[in-house]
Amino acid sequence: MSGSDTMKILDDLISTLNKDSLVKEVHACVFWTAVVSRHCGLASTFHEEHPYHRLIKDVGNLRSRLAVELAEYAKSDNPLEASIGMAAINSLIDIDEASCVEENAFDILAREGLDKKIAIVGHFPWVSKLRAVAKRLWVLEQRPGQGDLTAESAESILPQADVVGITGTSFINHTIEKLLELSKGSFTIMVGPTSPLSPVLFDYGVDVIAGVKVVEPEKTIRCIGEGAIFSQIEGMKLVTMAKKVTMAREKGAR
Repeated sequence: MSGSDTMKILDDLISTLNKDSLVKEVHACVFWTAVVSRHCGLASTFHEEHPYHRLIKDVGNLRSRLAVELAEYAKSDNPLEASIGMAAINSLIDIDEASCVEENAFDILAREGLDKKIAIVGHFPWVSKLRAVAKRLWVLEQRPGQGDLTAESAESILPQADVVGITGTSFINHTIEKLLELSKGSFTIMVGPTSPLSPVLFDYGVDVIAGVKVVEPEKTIRCIGEGAIFSQIEGMKLVTMAKKVTMAREKGAR
């Protein structure tokens, strides 16, 4: 896949965003990055291996930018810039909660993956519970732990899976389109706060997006600024958007 191809999903996402909203705040914290513009958007914070650190472009002046310009950082090969860019994208998405369902990612994966082959890209706290319902479970990780497979295993594993869960951080490391291509024909769910709650993803084969909506930005920013892991973050709620719900609603509106 060419470099230009790997950016197409980001280009399509950015093309749908509000072009006039200004960046109000940027918080690149240890585990999470937040950008406040039209809304407050979150993304995982990715760092390069110590001791190599590249400069953030235009740092100190990001608040004076249009948020859609900051969204372009998502294409950067500097992982911290890409984290800021994904948070900026999420800050500009008007989440259509009427097209959402109240169900968390684990419950959906457990239901859709009952007695089936499940592949999870990214090691989530609940993956061990899926072993009880899956016919077979693979977990792929950039930094594999015990029982995990390497990220390079995606080429051989994902085409075998009936159900695939993909971490939203695959947008940050620019593996998203390759992973979705390998998952064609499976039930595919994007998981985690970095995942953009945009129907654009449905055009790329995603069936469900399990992300978050920040409802009390001050609480959320205070928590991530104090080093909170995901389970400790306050001021946000889980939001899940399903393709079939969105498509049915759009059809009914015609």
